[in-house]
Amino acid sequence: MKLGTRVRDSITGLEGVAIARTEWLYGCVRIGVQPTELRDGKPAEQVWFDEAQLEPIAFQEPPPQSPSGTTGGPRREPKAARPADFG
Repeated sequence: MKLGTRVRDSITGLEGVAIARTEWLYGCVRIGVQPTELRDGKPAEQVWFDEAQLEPIAFQEPPPQSPSGTTGGPRREPKAARPADFG
């Protein structure tokens, strides 16, 4: 399943957008779904489902990243330590 796909859980009926995917050692694939509705005026928490129980509804193209490829923020990229740094 492609990330960004709008999905529905076949058991609970919960709908949301597939935002994460994990693949486990013995073949279990789980999809993190971000519900689109609000709860008490706040976004609902992400929920994980087995990939097989999700039904694709529609695909949404994720928003483009910034041209520089960074996500922003004041923090610089960490540099690799050199052996002399452990001196």
